[in-house]
Amino acid sequence: MTNPPHHEADTPRDLVGIGIGPFNLSLAALADPLAELDTVFYDQRPTFAWHPGLLIEGATIQVPFLADLVTLADPASPWTFLNYLKARDRLFPFYFAERFHIQRTEYDAYCRWVAENLPALHFGHQVDAVRFNPERDVFEVDFTQLGTDGEAESLGRTYTRNIVLGIGTEPHIPEPLKPLVEAPAVPVIHAADYAGHRDTLLAAAHVTVIGSGQSGAEIFLDLLRHRPAGREQLHWLGRTEAFAPMEYSKLGLEHFTPDYTRYFHALAEPVRDRLITSQWQLHKGIDSDTIAAIHDELYRRTLHGGWPDAVLTPGVRVRTAGRVATTKIELHLEHTQQNTRSRLTTDAVVLATGYRERPLDRILAGLDPYMRRDSRERPRIDQQFRLVLDPTVAGSGCHIYVQNAEQHTHGVGTPDLGLAAWRSATILNCLTGKDTYPLPRRTAFTTFGLEPQPQPHIPATRRPRPLTPLLDGR
Repeated sequence: MTNPPHHEADTPRDLVGIGIGPFNLSLAALADPLAELDTVFYDQRPTFAWHPGLLIEGATIQVPFLADLVTLADPASPWTFLNYLKARDRLFPFYFAERFHIQRTEYDAYCRWVAENLPALHFGHQVDAVRFNPERDVFEVDFTQLGTDGEAESLGRTYTRNIVLGIGTEPHIPEPLKPLVEAPAVPVIHAADYAGHRDTLLAAAHVTVIGSGQSGAEIFLDLLRHRPAGREQLHWLGRTEAFAPMEYSKLGLEHFTPDYTRYFHALAEPVRDRLITSQWQLHKGIDSDTIAAIHDELYRRTLHGGWPDAVLTPGVRVRTAGRVATTKIELHLEHTQQNTRSRLTTDAVVLATGYRERPLDRILAGLDPYMRRDSRERPRIDQQFRLVLDPTVAGSGCHIYVQNAEQHTHGVGTPDLGLAAWRSATILNCLTGKDTYPLPRRTAFTTFGLEPQPQPHIPATRRPRPLTPLLDGR
């Protein structure tokens, strides 16, 4: 049990986590045995949920099960995936299943098991504002406690020397399609909500899936498998030049190592920005097994002659979109290589158009004067995942860490589950000012630059508590 059962409201905590997704859940799990840290984590949702709209039957996560919340930092932790299987009496079945990549539903169940057993987590708490109090050298975190119906029940405030933001990402809707999404009578949904609208989509006469990444492929495959042969009436469109496989070679995967993350962080800002756009196939391609399954399903439907009524077209962007009458949608398309245009009428659209980092500005509005930004007004983030703040804040020993909000400074590994435990351990080592979780100095066979990379440094950010002077004569 990490956190004290009772906490004086006016006493600053060591760490307040905002948002409880897999990354902050990883941090909470690794912080759990550290009795010297007083931590608490808030999330406005009533319970833990990991992409519930994408828990498609048979879909797997794209990292091995060893990339759980803790193993790559502490394989002896009680919160490993293997210990979850042991607690559920499923270790032998998993052993014989020989699965290196587990299903999404199982990963979600594992995370919920961890979330239900960590005492530092507080769901139903919406963080409203964060401020710095220069008189006390602490952050003030205002929150609203929500009832089971989502309505506000009470207001609260806690004080902390450190904050970690894990507020996650949000669905991205392309501008041409925003008016359609906002019209409730038209079935245009984001992939994040697919599971909740699946029956409606299966009943639609014609469905168009937009997006050539993993989510688009999984949704197209699921729809294809459940529509009658010869009458599939499916379109799958993507902006990329091909329905391309994800880069999954062993040396290619070394871009998701701490070594590459440190190398990327040391590059100049324009170089980092150029690399991010060119490395899409490292994390936005399609798993080769999913591509094979789609081809197998399409091929199976040709066995008795004819071709399935399914159109798969890459290299297409949606210029504009509108409604036809009240029940159909017209998409105005442009082929980027042919420089040709056409129209497509459909009865439903699934937008597998990805996610974007949630902006930090709303929750950190009170800290804006202290934040340092780059040439594109993005927050500057140091190697230890801390926002670069004015010395009046950072010099006091108070820091704000971010999780999955640093792709522009730390590269393609930012949203990758495989780096979660390492990043959490890095943050905890900074908080404690010591090697609480010893981390490897080298993690890749590839040397990414000509100059030797600097070794990771763990700053002594933990300040000793001030001593109370004795009164004269005592």
